[in-house]
Amino acid sequence: MARKQGLLHSLVHHATEVQTPAAKIYVYEAPVRIWHWLNAICIVLLCVTGYLIGKPLPSVPGEASFNYAFGYVRMIHFGAGQVLAVAFLYRIAWAFLGNHHAHQIFLPPVWSLTWWGEVWHEVRWYLFLEKTPKKYVGHNPLAQLAMFGLFLLPLLLSIFTGFALYAEGAGIDSAWYSAFGWVFGLLGDSFSVHTIHRISMWVIVCFTVIHIYVAIREDIMSRQSLVSTMISGWRYFKDDKE
Repeated sequence: MARKQGLLHSLVHHATEVQTPAAKIYVYEAPVRIWHWLNAICIVLLCVTGYLIGKPLPSVPGEASFNYAFGYVRMIHFGAGQVLAVAFLYRIAWAFLGNHHAHQIFLPPVWSLTWWGEVWHEVRWYLFLEKTPKKYVGHNPLAQLAMFGLFLLPLLLSIFTGFALYAEGAGIDSAWYSAFGWVFGLLGDSFSVHTIHRISMWVIVCFTVIHIYVAIREDIMSRQSLVSTMISGWRYFKDDKE
């Protein structure tokens, strides 16, 4: 029993490839799972309302004061953006407070040649060039790289550029502009900041589509739980002989 507990402890803290696939391991703590689903809700709201802000709906007839549709679109967008930003700060804090898997996506070991070899194996696996999947307790190396480069960095860009654009609307004398006006000095004029904001959105949209596909694919082909793990926190590894 002690030997089994030692093995699970090693797997959890070092995120090595699983050698005993018939296992059940607690991976994602409740704060991580809450952040994941809160992110999903906010991103859907932000993408839909952000698209409508850039491509507004046709004008509606009648008195403008009775048709506040675009005002509601902007209100939902701004509210979801602020919730997303606060949740991101909360997630950064939990990377220090949570278990090993809580900080995996923030610090991929790009200095490790072994890790890059495992990234390449995962690329080949997803391209159907490898017949045997490797099983990891947390994120596999390619997932770590994708989460960092295609989700976290675009998310940061979206947050900073979004608050900068909000500050621009609030005016140069506002506290918002005092806090985020530097973004214009760094990235350029308002048009450049708008462009980067929208490109970041599309990167996140593309990542989300791939993320959903890969999660469902791995549930089926790698014989390990991914989708349900982000609901319960537990990862199940099925014996390949089952």
